[in-house]
Amino acid sequence: MIKVGIIGASGMAGSAIYKFAVPQKDLKVTGIIRNEEKAKKVLGDNANLLIGDVLTMDDALLKNFDVIVDAFAPAPEKANEQITLAKKLINLSKDDNKRIIFILGAGSLHTGDDEHLVVKDIEKMAGNEAWVNIPRQQLKELEYLRGVNDVDWLGISPAMMFEAGPEAAEYALGGDELLYNDKGESKVTSGTMARLVVNEILHPQHHQERITIIDK
Repeated sequence: MIKVGIIGASGMAGSAIYKFAVPQKDLKVTGIIRNEEKAKKVLGDNANLLIGDVLTMDDALLKNFDVIVDAFAPAPEKANEQITLAKKLINLSKDDNKRIIFILGAGSLHTGDDEHLVVKDIEKMAGNEAWVNIPRQQLKELEYLRGVNDVDWLGISPAMMFEAGPEAAEYALGGDELLYNDKGESKVTSGTMARLVVNEILHPQHHQERITIIDK
């Protein structure tokens, strides 16, 4: 039995991963959340929860998991906490060799003939001031992870559009380039992301790298 902890299990990505993982007979799943009331509304009254602020949580509580999925989604003004949490999880894993899967953003992907970062396009969008700090900090998070070579980590970036929805019949994976489907769309649903994450927990294929995913 693989013990899985999902940080941010009441959010869009985290809740989809939790719901997809729970029925798997080889997984024992726990949602790691701050707000119990919100989590039970999203996941159900019988959800298996670890309640508290993961940033200050005693490491002993997190050591019980074989795999931790980081779907943490702080407010834009606190987006730097993503890096703080990544460092905590990496240090934790160094002690007991657990696998850490990070849900990143699309801003750190490359696109265009000049292979510029997607975050550069985001910075040009009108009205981005309220949330642009999130992709900026997610880029820094990936840069930090790429310097880690002694922990089994995996980063997963969604497509440009990441929205709630059921899993697609098929999905496509890539590396550092922003992907588009045959319709010219760059999008993925939370259900498809959940399917990939659970597949990686049950049958690990990617290690110490960042991958990206789109609905086909």
